[in-house]
Amino acid sequence: MADTRPTILWHRRDLRLSDHPALDAAARRGGPVIPVFIRDNLVDKLGTAPVWRLGLGLGVLGESYAEKGSRLILRAGPPLEVLRKLVEETGAGAVYWMRAYDADSVERDERVKSGLKDDGLEAKSFAGHLMFEPWSVETKQGEFYKVYTPFWRAVKDREVPEPIATPGKIPAPADWPASDALDEWSLGAGMDRGADVVRPYVQLGESAAQARLGAFVSSKIGAYKANRDIPAVDGTSNLSENLALGEITPHQCWAAGMRALNDGKDDAQTFLQELVWREFAYHLLWHTPQLETGNWREEWDAFPWNEDERKSEVIAWKRARTGMAFVDAALREMYVTGRMHNRGRMIVASYLCKHLMCHWKIGKEWFEDCLIDWDPASNAMGWQWSAGSGPDATPYFRVFNPETQVDRFDKDRTFINRWIAEGQNNPPETALSYFEAIPRSWKISPDDDYPEPIVGAKEGRQRALDAYENRDF
Repeated sequence: MADTRPTILWHRRDLRLSDHPALDAAARRGGPVIPVFIRDNLVDKLGTAPVWRLGLGLGVLGESYAEKGSRLILRAGPPLEVLRKLVEETGAGAVYWMRAYDADSVERDERVKSGLKDDGLEAKSFAGHLMFEPWSVETKQGEFYKVYTPFWRAVKDREVPEPIATPGKIPAPADWPASDALDEWSLGAGMDRGADVVRPYVQLGESAAQARLGAFVSSKIGAYKANRDIPAVDGTSNLSENLALGEITPHQCWAAGMRALNDGKDDAQTFLQELVWREFAYHLLWHTPQLETGNWREEWDAFPWNEDERKSEVIAWKRARTGMAFVDAALREMYVTGRMHNRGRMIVASYLCKHLMCHWKIGKEWFEDCLIDWDPASNAMGWQWSAGSGPDATPYFRVFNPETQVDRFDKDRTFINRWIAEGQNNPPETALSYFEAIPRSWKISPDDDYPEPIVGAKEGRQRALDAYENRDF
């Protein structure tokens, strides 16, 4: 006989109803489905902007369930303890969830799965956050890939499952378990006045994510290869915040990109390659969890990076007052919008790690606090790539010149003028918003003079090269 006891669907970074294998399986199982989100220690460890964005996403997910005659139950505490309590309250016979790949989540999930199975429950995780499970992509020698290009070649012709439709019906229990109130969690408390500045730039939920994808494919993907490098142009998909929280899936993005490619939009190939770069980051994170916590190339442990965040250079960098316009503009974009253009990320990271000779962990942890599209794999991979200490990294002797990068990618200074108010007679609202978003304790005003470079482009490059040439490895 079919088991019609309730299924608990444990949400994490999968804030959607469509293309959701765990939800689909729970709905097909036959009994009621009880969606739950658990505020555990991993949620409490999130940075200020990511946890604020999570709270907004949970609000929209709850509304989506309500439209289907269902509910999102909120509980706080250790996941195994919370789930066992819910099983006791509801008589559930199974717990389903979508798989995660960072070391902390893997450890948590293995502990939960083992405990639930010991209780005689069905405990099952599902793929869906990635197109290619990290252990499913191997070299001919049976090893994991350490370089992107051969990884791309290995997966580019693989079949990617078609996205799954939203269940037509999500069976509800006769009696719902109690739920915490989302407002009482105060997930956005740390944002303070910055929340009002960033909020207009946020696109919440799967409907908004699908609209973003549709607009990108219809009007921007045809010129993506060139425009994605120009920060003043809206030439990218802007889907990073939605992918980070699973409001849209890579499968859905891949399907749309393939349709565009088959329709003759050749630049869609570059978009598909960027989706696979995300897969590559998770591939590496799974196989080498130290990507998040230490130098991927251990020989870089001996490199003389500064690790003191109290140094004036680090403070100036964090406050977007380095005197390097491209660096400062990109950082200010992050404070106002919660995101940063990818070209800006490379320049910002290179300047911190190479011109200022600071450890990449300083930047990685700062982005963890400030980005609404924070992603554990992409953030760690990006910083180690920029520093030269990671897999498939840019060589240390390749130093982005923040002045010549302006001439290449922002020749008319549109991007810089959009975000830096100092020196402009009539600065735009975007530039002024920076002063509303930042902490009052920084005591920075648009009337201040724009600073001279704390480290010049040529000076910083030479210092980095000298340190590289004199390294002990």
